Amino acid sequence: MATEFAFPDNAAKTAEAAAAKPEFQTEKMSLSMGPSHPSTHGVLRLQMELDGEILTKCDPVLGYLHRGDEKIAENMTYNQFVPYTDRLDYLAPLANNMAYAIAVERLAKLEVPARCQAIRVLTAEMARISAHLMGLGAFGIDTGAWTVFMYAFEEREKLYKLFEELTGARFTTSYTRIGGVSRDVPEGWTGRVNAFCDQFLPRLEEMLALLTRNKIFMDRTVDVGVITKEEAIAYGLTGPNLRGSGVGLDLRKDKPYSGYEQYEFDVPVGTKGDCYDRYLVRGEEMRQSVRIIKQVIAKFPGGDWYAKDARRIFAPPKDKILTSMEELIQNFMIVTEGPQMPPGEVYFEAENPKGILGFYVVSKGGGVPWRLKIRSPSFCNLSILPKVCTGCLISDVVAILGSLDFVMGECDR
Repeated sequence: MATEFAFPDNAAKTAEAAAAKPEFQTEKMSLSMGPSHPSTHGVLRLQMELDGEILTKCDPVLGYLHRGDEKIAENMTYNQFVPYTDRLDYLAPLANNMAYAIAVERLAKLEVPARCQAIRVLTAEMARISAHLMGLGAFGIDTGAWTVFMYAFEEREKLYKLFEELTGARFTTSYTRIGGVSRDVPEGWTGRVNAFCDQFLPRLEEMLALLTRNKIFMDRTVDVGVITKEEAIAYGLTGPNLRGSGVGLDLRKDKPYSGYEQYEFDVPVGTKGDCYDRYLVRGEEMRQSVRIIKQVIAKFPGGDWYAKDARRIFAPPKDKILTSMEELIQNFMIVTEGPQMPPGEVYFEAENPKGILGFYVVSKGGGVPWRLKIRSPSFCNLSILPKVCTGCLISDVVAILGSLDFVMGECDR
């Protein structure tokens, strides 16, 4: 027999408390949360103003992780910048690599083969699962659920072993290349990915069951941090934070790239736009990513894993460099001057785990970008913090931060 829970209307309680006329005048307190705080998910500082336990002001302070990635890109070749994309959303480096590579490929008018597209979709969806597992585990700890964090990291470890087998690295993979990928998939690797998906789905259901009808978790998230559909659009939110507010925008469906139009999957959306809806959307997205991965493996094409005309971008194979003067000269030119791109400009955006990641590249010709700008989903998602936190209880700030699931590496860039 199912147990019915009656949950308090936190939003109404907060509004009632804020509207009530105080018996006496209180003095507001200024409080800094972060930049060294476990619930800020990185080096973020919130400058808060409190009236008792209610926030009257909340300003996010960024810049503690600023590295100048966009300016660095103007002083290195297109190929040399690939590892820097790993460090944006460092929880999903394979997805970052793909977005940057496609932007430069469109500038160079390169068409990559079907096998390369399939590999990129496969790795991007694996990265989505890995990033959402991190978000789920951290959100669980933020709201007092330690077990979910341990379960999530156990599954992420299995993904990291698959990433290491494919790319040679666990974390910052730098796998995607302009015009292809760094190497083909190892023999039997897709079978091991398929086996992971088969065992992952029951584990995912077990993790979600620990939270979905958990009274403590629901008290912390239902009707907390509500973002309306209009507010989400006005503040430029994307990804699960936008879809949690009821806007079904997903570039994989609306502006398909890398062959996403071949695969069937659903786009989950929320109804209230609260912390709980954002949690539900990420949980369902992991199920849909497994669905996409299984379709990619079932249709996995043969052929080349790099573009035929990518010789002007790729360095030649090592054995050719050692035996052919022409190949040696080509390698020297690519390494020293970079791949020669035509003049022009291009903007490409991809649906990353945190939202829409965009790259705007301007070329004057040659092997180095003249300008490169990055549209960071986490930066845009954080912009709504002053709006959504004002008027809430200080204890709700932790839940709101966990539900937004941002990464400071791409906020500061």
